This record gives sequence, C-alpha cells and structure tokens, in this order.
Amino acid sequence: MANRRLLGIGIGGSVVTAICCFTPALAILLGALGLAAWLAWLDYVLVPLLLVFLGLTGYALLAKAKPADACAAVPAADAEPKR
Repeated sequence: MANRRLLGIGIGGSVVTAICCFTPALAILLGALGLAAWLAWLDYVLVPLLLVFLGLTGYALLAKAKPADACAAVPAADAEPKR
C-alpha cells in the first residue's frame, strides 16, 4: 500500500513540476499576480524538484517490482517449532 502511495505522489509531483517547468504556466500566473521578478530563480527550484519527484517515482517502481522476501520467512501456523 505504501508503494502505491509513493508511486502516486511521485507521478503526480513529476507531472505538476513538469507542467510548471516546461510551459509558461507559472510565467502567466506570476505575471498576473505581479510577482514576475520571481521567474529569475524559478529554474533553481523547479529542476531539482523535478529530479526529486522522478527519483521518488523510480524508487517506488523498484520497490514495487522487488519480491517481498519477508513474507517467505514466516512459518505456517500449523508447522512445528524448531528445537
């Protein structure tokens, strides 16, 4: 369940960050709000943020693909305990 949540956060964050990075969405929004001066340092924030979300997505995909070894180590309920 946690892997699905991480995957959703990673993909969602990557999409939102990519939209803000590669389209003029923030330029229009910040210009309309009178905060266009913030556009100068926006790449210093958005590109690392995009890399973080892509890394989170990759981690979630790798964790999802890896088999759960911990479940195999649990003995069955009817098995006799080892002495």
